[in-house]
Amino acid sequence: MAKGRIEVAVESCKGCGLCINACPLNLLELDTNTLNSKGYQPMRIHTPDKCIGCTFCALMCPDVVITVERL
Repeated sequence: MAKGRIEVAVESCKGCGLCINACPLNLLELDTNTLNSKGYQPMRIHTPDKCIGCTFCALMCPDVVITVERL
């Protein structure tokens, strides 16, 4: 199975949740323990080893803060 890795520009993420809904494996969530400098809870991946690099999260992000790398 394909593998991927995502990076999130935490300071630019506004926590809209569109990427969370787009992930087919439900690997994304809002980081309730973190606030960026703008006061938003950024998205985080809770199980990075299960990411398949589908890029759905990055495609849905209106602010282009997610980078996907296929491994």
